[in-house]
Amino acid sequence: MDELRHVLSELVIERVGFGIFVLDRDLNVLMWNRFMADHSGKSAEQVTGKSIFASFPELPRVWFTRKVESVFQLGSFTFSSWEQRPYLFKFDHDRPITGGVDFMQQDCTFMPLTHEREVRAVCVTISDATHASMMQRARDEAVAKLQEFADRDGLTGIANRRYFELRLRDEFSRWQRYGGELSMLLFDLDHFKRINDDLGHLVGDTVLRVMAERVAKSVRVQDVFGRFGGEEFALLLPCTNFEDAMIVAEKVRRAVGETPIDVQGARVPVTTSVGAARARTGVTSSYEALINEADAALYTAKREGRNRAVGFA
Repeated sequence: MDELRHVLSELVIERVGFGIFVLDRDLNVLMWNRFMADHSGKSAEQVTGKSIFASFPELPRVWFTRKVESVFQLGSFTFSSWEQRPYLFKFDHDRPITGGVDFMQQDCTFMPLTHEREVRAVCVTISDATHASMMQRARDEAVAKLQEFADRDGLTGIANRRYFELRLRDEFSRWQRYGGELSMLLFDLDHFKRINDDLGHLVGDTVLRVMAERVAKSVRVQDVFGRFGGEEFALLLPCTNFEDAMIVAEKVRRAVGETPIDVQGARVPVTTSVGAARARTGVTSSYEALINEADAALYTAKREGRNRAVGFA
């Protein structure tokens, strides 16, 4: 019966669907199962009795040594997930190459093997977590795309109002705490209703998209450009004083209005009116107040004849 148990134990160890190998305190390999041999290309005869690093010099020596040593010292299990370290051994996997994973993703368990309450060896198991990692990555990418769509305006592809106001609120809080400069612009297309009425909403949508593309090319990486609603747009300018904000406002006005937009065989002349405002210490009480000041400046630009940039006085 004992001999049968021994045979069955060896069969199980050799045929299980995960890697098993055993190390002594000097990190010499005492046992190496078929999974490890098949995936590493090195048989038990080739690695047994040698240091694990002699057969696999690419292993993370410091990290791996600490893991094994902690099991010898504490006599307790330790674990490493593919999320912490994607793999220990560079094994090939059988998943589609389109999954974005170069090598088998691995979960590793380090277990003490004791005799008379003394840890005599450490058993390491290697589980193939490639499928789980690819599924997790796919979920993460899907969530990221959904979040991006939630932050974007469906017509123009720039930030929507919700996301713009979130960023404005954060920048305003930072300005309140640390000081510095903060400005914003509000602008819309002049007589846009006339474009929709005379040429149709499809032309109007094209005009909005082209206008957004033109402005997007002239803003900095740290700026936030968003659609505020309808034909109204906003540009958040962190670390920007009022004089520079007015320069940006003029750039926006020129980017929109210098060249008519060609759409469905028609050349549509488009201009924009821009209102600028800055956060002022002791005066601007909230980010909503900053929006209101920019909106007041925009109204002044409209009243004074349109196609101009006006700053809040």
